[in-house]
Amino acid sequence: MKPSTELFDLIMSLTKSEKRFFKLTSSLQSGDKNYLKIFDAIDKQKEYDEEGIKKQFNKEIFVKHLPSEKNHLYKLILKSLRAYHSDNSISSLLKQEIKNIEILYKKALFKECNKFLIRAKKLASEHEKFYYWFELISWEKQLLEEAYEAGEFGKDLNALIKEELDVIEKLRNLAEYHILYSRVNYVFRSGGYARNESQKKIVDEIAQNYLIKGKNTALSVRAATICYYIKGLCCSTQRDYEKAFDHFLRVKEILDENKLIRKDLSKRYIRTLSHLLYCYIDNRDYDKSFELIEKMRLLPKEKGFNTVDIKVQIFTSSYIAELLIYDQLGDYEKGVNVVDKVVAGIESFGDKVNKEQEVVFYYNLAYTHFGAGEYNRSLFWINKVMNDNEQLLRQDIYSFARLFNLIIHYELGNYDLLEYIIKSTFRYLSKRHNTYHVENILLRYLKKLVRFTNEDEIHDTYLKLKAELEEGFHNHNERVVLDYFDFMAWVNSKIEGISFSDMKKRISQENNKTS
Repeated sequence: MKPSTELFDLIMSLTKSEKRFFKLTSSLQSGDKNYLKIFDAIDKQKEYDEEGIKKQFNKEIFVKHLPSEKNHLYKLILKSLRAYHSDNSISSLLKQEIKNIEILYKKALFKECNKFLIRAKKLASEHEKFYYWFELISWEKQLLEEAYEAGEFGKDLNALIKEELDVIEKLRNLAEYHILYSRVNYVFRSGGYARNESQKKIVDEIAQNYLIKGKNTALSVRAATICYYIKGLCCSTQRDYEKAFDHFLRVKEILDENKLIRKDLSKRYIRTLSHLLYCYIDNRDYDKSFELIEKMRLLPKEKGFNTVDIKVQIFTSSYIAELLIYDQLGDYEKGVNVVDKVVAGIESFGDKVNKEQEVVFYYNLAYTHFGAGEYNRSLFWINKVMNDNEQLLRQDIYSFARLFNLIIHYELGNYDLLEYIIKSTFRYLSKRHNTYHVENILLRYLKKLVRFTNEDEIHDTYLKLKAELEEGFHNHNERVVLDYFDFMAWVNSKIEGISFSDMKKRISQENNKTS
């Protein structure tokens, strides 16, 4: 059985300051510190090697029960991290305050207990931490009971009950929004957009829900942010980016007006900026796109945005967007210059880059190299997408990767192989029961193109393919295919005998003239 790498992963995630704090707190402890020997040994490794640890300490008694020593070390590191980060989040502060209240209450120090309670309730109210607020009210009721028994009747029980009911209602309201968010997020994460009727039905039901459609249904700032965020996601899955922009912009405005809550909802803030960024790109507003990218990359300097998970999110969102911009501009040389930074970032963050982000990166790296005419590099990245197929995650990317794969092989002249791949792609898409009409058109014409050798026949086939694609794209729903690969630009480049990159540049220039 392969040894667990959980301890190694935890140690590798520590910053220099966190390691220093752990060593400092450990030095204050008495007794044997075998765990420090294990810590130092693992900290020097680049990849986890348990056999190497055993060999290094083969004369030590503790190595005979290494699993329990590792478990002990893991718990000690977490304990150290809890202490190190105890003041870094409002949740940590409130947990501490509630613990202080409990200790003081048990020591019958009710006056001091009440001081902590008032301060903690103010924090919970300002940050809309309803779970903690509700728990603090429970403690306040216990203190009120003690006051009554002491003959003090200065506090109004009815007012406290009213406050409790208000907190419960806000908590319930927020929970209902979270349920709606989970449902629409499932559609967005599984397919990227509402591809079939069942998914469209889910999105429509959410969009028509009274909490989303009604006015003043959000009972808190937190609820308001998630309400508008859901509205934005609903519009995005239906490819209505103009309305999506308005909703995501409102989320940003609310969070900018409430800095305390924005700090606590830093992930939602980054996701909101990401959606706004894609809306700018869709509208070809590249100046604002690059401005927002720069703003996002500076956010880790702010408190609340300097954690690893936020840095990963900023890295993935900003660099994927930058690659998309260079695609729309047809400036694939600049895109290729970004590739090394992307690959370095993926390697640096490791498995902290989640599966969806990884797949989207691979697809865009394949597209960037394709645009630059580097077809072998493009094939390398598209193979990484197709060889890592998840059954539920972003099936839109996995499907279109197969079509993109055909184009790459066509450019490489792998015609014999293409005949087989076209058949397997057709089987794959037919099993999905929601194939786009233009996908079938592309498969049909690629099958013809690989068999022709006469230049006139090939050129005539390109013209016919273009005509059928144009007719197919009259259907707005079919145009989603172009978000994954610009087949029209590719066909036109073949007809005119110019590179895909030059065709994309021409399209970008024409779009700028008309905008």
